[in-house]
Amino acid sequence: MTQSHRKLIGTVAILIFVCVYALVAMALAQGRITEASKTVQAIAYIALGLAWILPLLPLIKWMERKDKDHGGA
Repeated sequence: MTQSHRKLIGTVAILIFVCVYALVAMALAQGRITEASKTVQAIAYIALGLAWILPLLPLIKWMERKDKDHGGA
Protein backbone atom coordinates (compact mmCIF):
# COMPACT_ATOMS: atom_id res chain seq x y z
CA MET A 1 0.00 0.00 0.00
CA THR A 2 1.43 3.36 -0.95
CA GLN A 3 1.79 6.26 1.42
CA SER A 4 -0.88 8.24 -0.44
CA HIS A 5 -3.37 5.37 0.03
CA ARG A 6 -2.51 5.16 3.73
CA LYS A 7 -3.01 8.91 4.08
CA LEU A 8 -6.43 8.73 2.41
CA ILE A 9 -7.58 5.83 4.59
CA GLY A 10 -6.11 7.46 7.71
CA THR A 11 -7.75 10.81 7.00
CA VAL A 12 -11.17 9.21 6.64
CA ALA A 13 -10.61 7.17 9.83
CA ILE A 14 -9.51 10.29 11.74
CA LEU A 15 -12.58 12.24 10.62
CA ILE A 16 -14.92 9.44 11.65
CA PHE A 17 -13.13 8.96 14.99
CA VAL A 18 -13.16 12.67 15.84
CA CYS A 19 -16.87 12.99 15.04
CA VAL A 20 -17.76 10.00 17.22
CA TYR A 21 -15.36 11.12 19.96
CA ALA A 22 -16.89 14.61 19.99
CA LEU A 23 -20.35 13.13 20.60
CA VAL A 24 -19.04 10.91 23.40
CA ALA A 25 -17.12 13.81 24.98
CA MET A 26 -20.21 16.03 24.86
CA ALA A 27 -22.28 13.32 26.53
CA LEU A 28 -19.66 12.91 29.26
CA ALA A 29 -19.40 16.67 29.75
CA GLN A 30 -23.16 16.95 30.25
CA GLY A 31 -23.15 14.23 32.90
CA ARG A 32 -21.89 14.50 36.46
CA ILE A 33 -19.12 16.90 35.47
CA THR A 34 -21.59 19.79 35.60
CA GLU A 35 -22.18 19.11 39.31
CA ALA A 36 -18.47 19.12 40.19
CA SER A 37 -16.38 22.04 41.39
CA LYS A 38 -14.92 24.48 38.87
CA THR A 39 -11.43 23.00 39.32
CA VAL A 40 -12.63 19.46 38.62
CA GLN A 41 -14.61 20.73 35.64
CA ALA A 42 -11.55 22.45 34.21
CA ILE A 43 -9.41 19.33 34.62
CA ALA A 44 -12.13 17.14 33.07
CA TYR A 45 -12.59 19.47 30.09
CA ILE A 46 -8.84 19.64 29.49
CA ALA A 47 -8.58 15.84 29.69
CA LEU A 48 -11.53 15.35 27.33
CA GLY A 49 -10.11 17.92 24.95
CA LEU A 50 -6.74 16.20 24.71
CA ALA A 51 -7.70 12.52 25.08
CA TRP A 52 -8.54 12.06 21.38
CA ILE A 53 -4.87 12.45 20.44
CA LEU A 54 -3.55 9.32 22.17
CA PRO A 55 -5.61 6.72 20.25
CA LEU A 56 -4.76 8.41 16.95
CA LEU A 57 -0.97 8.46 17.35
CA PRO A 58 -0.44 4.91 16.02
CA LEU A 59 -2.68 5.68 13.04
CA ILE A 60 -0.76 8.86 12.26
CA LYS A 61 2.56 7.00 12.49
CA TRP A 62 1.18 4.33 10.13
CA MET A 63 0.03 7.02 7.69
CA GLU A 64 3.46 8.68 7.66
CA ARG A 65 5.44 5.46 7.17
CA LYS A 66 7.57 5.63 4.05
CA ASP A 67 6.92 3.30 1.12
CA LYS A 68 9.14 0.27 0.84
CA ASP A 69 11.54 0.43 -2.06
CA HIS A 70 10.68 -2.38 -4.49
CA GLY A 71 14.10 -3.18 -5.86
CA GLY A 72 15.47 -1.11 -8.68
CA ALA A 73 18.84 0.50 -9.10
